[in-house]
Amino acid sequence: MDLSLPEAQMPQDQPLIENILDLGFGLSRRTKTSYRLREGSIAVNGLSMVIRDGELGVAGTISYWPLLIGVAATPALLLGPLAVHPERQNRGYGRILMAASLKRARELGHGLVLLVGDAPYYQQVGFLQVPQGQLELPGPYDPKRLMFLELQSGSLAPAHGLVLAAWRRA
Repeated sequence: MDLSLPEAQMPQDQPLIENILDLGFGLSRRTKTSYRLREGSIAVNGLSMVIRDGELGVAGTISYWPLLIGVAATPALLLGPLAVHPERQNRGYGRILMAASLKRARELGHGLVLLVGDAPYYQQVGFLQVPQGQLELPGPYDPKRLMFLELQSGSLAPAHGLVLAAWRRA
């Protein structure tokens, strides 16, 4: 297996990325609330990454999307989707992608990252459950799966209310 370090997604990667997402999340993935937060948005430049594998081409992918929270329009990033090809799961690829992309997000000055996901997995890299009632998503979701990571200390404190795609507030 020929594995590379995470690198920027390229337009030609999109068919392989879509295949990984379909394999990992199923064809109904686009109906989820987290996907609705991405509709009409463009992923944050410099944070969409892949891990390349000589056999598969793309073995894993991660993206981030701009959000605004509440009437104060607190900025945040939505992490996701994060997916690893089923043939390459449980090898640390997801954590490698998160470490590289979160480091880059911090370097770019982003302060807060949100996601809807599996708490035991994301807690391994420092994500915590959003305090109940602090944030609300536009659609059905399990509040126990709404998680955050502060890239800058205190960045969650001013965030209260409805989470929307940044373009919907522009």
